[in-house]
Amino acid sequence: QVQLVESGGGLVQAGGSLRLSCAASGRTFSRYAMGWFRQTPGKEREFVAAISWSGASTYYTPSVKGRFTISEDNAKNTVYLQMNSLKPEDTAVYSCAAKISTGIYFNSYQYDYWGQGTQVTVSS
Repeated sequence: QVQLVESGGGLVQAGGSLRLSCAASGRTFSRYAMGWFRQTPGKEREFVAAISWSGASTYYTPSVKGRFTISEDNAKNTVYLQMNSLKPEDTAVYSCAAKISTGIYFNSYQYDYWGQGTQVTVSS
């Protein structure tokens, strides 16, 4: 079993930055593919970014590419999402997810474990 806990959300003005953290506990972290997703009320969960278990591969949804960076620190069992140049449309609950596998994954149904989410609000 794996527990994921997100932190770092908050209120920021457009153009600002936030760094989200996802701390994992339980089984060995270094064998997990990780992803970040976001969701707003009335909409489906949306893929944001993913990183492979080795950290060698990353992938982003086009709307955040060049602004967001996903990274991991296996020594701390933590994955990060650095969000720069934030826009009001980035406002959502952001959740991290883990999959016990190699590779890189873009669909929410492919992930095995989820955090509770952290709210990000970007004001205009």
